Amino acid sequence: MLSEAGRPLFPKELFDKAQVLLPSLGIATVFRTLKKMVEEGSAKVVNLPGDSPRYERSDLAHHHHFKCFECESVFEINGSPGPLEKLLPEGFQLTDHEITLFGRCADCSAKRS
Repeated sequence: MLSEAGRPLFPKELFDKAQVLLPSLGIATVFRTLKKMVEEGSAKVVNLPGDSPRYERSDLAHHHHFKCFECESVFEINGSPGPLEKLLPEGFQLTDHEITLFGRCADCSAKRS
């Protein structure tokens, strides 16, 4: 389900999609499966400021995220703004980074037009 989504999903979103195929599935099974997938390295947690964790495949190329402030969906943004080391104060070492853009997605923008 994570592969087809094309974006990070909340456990509840995965549960809703999976229940179509497995009506007797419980939400606890989804949480256990996600935990196992993260431990095994096939999924990773996406933590966005002020949000509950979402999950995505771990084999994706380096990317960032865009969160629509209207529908609250999160989308993958490929690429990077360039070398971030130049932004660091002298003596600092960059080990990782997360960039989240916020705004209105294409669907929500079209609704306003």
